[in-house]
Amino acid sequence: MTTNRKLLSPLSILMIVIVLAALATWLIPAGRYDRLSYTEGSSFSYIGTGGETALPLNQRTLDSIHINIPLESFSSGGIKKPVSVPGTYKKLESNRQGIIKVLQAPAKGIYDSIDIIFFILVIGGFMQVFNTSGAMESGISALSQKMKGRESWLIIILTFFFCLGGSSYGMAEEALVFYPLLIPIFLAAGYDLLVPVAVIFAGTQMGTLSSFSNPFSTIIASNAAGVNWSEGLAERIIFFVITSAILIWYIVRYANKIKKDPSASLVLRFEGKKSGNPETAVEGGVGQGTFDNRSKAMLALFFATFIAMIVGVVFYEWWLMEMTTLFFASSLLIAVILRLKETEFIGQFIKGAEGLLGVAFIVGVARGVTVILNEGNISDSIIYYASSIAGSMPPALFIIVLMLLFMIFTLFISSSSGMAVLTMPIMGAMAVLVNVPGSLIVNAYLFGMGIMGFITPTGLILPSLALANIGIKTWCKFIYPLLLVLLAVCGTILIVGIYLK
Repeated sequence: MTTNRKLLSPLSILMIVIVLAALATWLIPAGRYDRLSYTEGSSFSYIGTGGETALPLNQRTLDSIHINIPLESFSSGGIKKPVSVPGTYKKLESNRQGIIKVLQAPAKGIYDSIDIIFFILVIGGFMQVFNTSGAMESGISALSQKMKGRESWLIIILTFFFCLGGSSYGMAEEALVFYPLLIPIFLAAGYDLLVPVAVIFAGTQMGTLSSFSNPFSTIIASNAAGVNWSEGLAERIIFFVITSAILIWYIVRYANKIKKDPSASLVLRFEGKKSGNPETAVEGGVGQGTFDNRSKAMLALFFATFIAMIVGVVFYEWWLMEMTTLFFASSLLIAVILRLKETEFIGQFIKGAEGLLGVAFIVGVARGVTVILNEGNISDSIIYYASSIAGSMPPALFIIVLMLLFMIFTLFISSSSGMAVLTMPIMGAMAVLVNVPGSLIVNAYLFGMGIMGFITPTGLILPSLALANIGIKTWCKFIYPLLLVLLAVCGTILIVGIYLK
């Protein structure tokens, strides 16, 4: 029996969150911490209520304003965003956000997110141009035949790959490119639409939670908290292995369950959509094209594009501009190989971009929540009042409450690097007062953001679900038992860390 009652669409959910954020600017006092940023050259830039002031570029400056961060972290480029200065919170005149600001927030969010939006649209164009070759359909057909009886290994290998990408170098937005590739493959294996979302999104998110060398979270947060990022590295690697194993077991258990009994599918229950099967491969059917040398060559080019992206991000500091250029160049190369006419290429590319336009809007509108909070001057106020409450607690209770606070903060600040530079200098200073090791503060930040990141509407879950065309209700029903397990595991590790310090 299916349950067809659904929650609102992702864009509607985000608009409600924007309205709630605007209401918060009427209830929470406005305030702000002073900021310190690195100016390439010979000085720091100190931004306070009185304006901007140049300060000497030396360690004495950092020590004098109680920022426990080595000077090298700034000069090496490890910290690029402005850092909150502990003890400088000041109340400001309220800047309550009204109906005009609420209506402007989605547009401002889209404007601020234009780089990732364009990246998503180019991915859509790339996939559509590639699909004109027919190589994907024939490749899926061949793969589904070879993987019969061994489909679980596909889940195990790919989930570990995405966990490793998230934990080692911060794979997140770039994982969106894998949905058009893996969704038909998993449907061909007889699974439902939740399985590819779990493998890709939950994989990278679990990697974020257990980051051991992620430069966008672990390293920036450690620097901002005034500790060496390698402190606790061995423990984080062990934690990565444990949490990756938990996730793989959880996904494989669900996948095998619905493979044996398709009626157990949560997608069928809440969305009314059947799981895939090896005969039809995807909804609507996939042809059994011949997997000839031409198809193999096209798939080789396809995968080479993805490998080039990963190599560029890991070794050459590529980001959205470089990745977008790569996929656009690959689209042109595919068109040349397939001898597509100019009008046909443009038509197919635009058609593919149109297919991901809804996903692009979701990403931009989600940024509108942050726009409202920042313009209403309450982002820092939320951090200030929350940290004031936690600061008077015993160490074991403090570290658990801190993890829960980071979970709450993630609802408003989805960027891991943004969260780090805004909160960790303050939390790092508090850790000294309550006698908690800085590495545990970093872990509380990783665990809190990591757990809430599975469901926060301001993160990547809504774009991921939109790509798979399933609702947030289905996802929450699937993921909440895993989140309870993670809460228990993470809380236990933090408390044990307190008593073993």
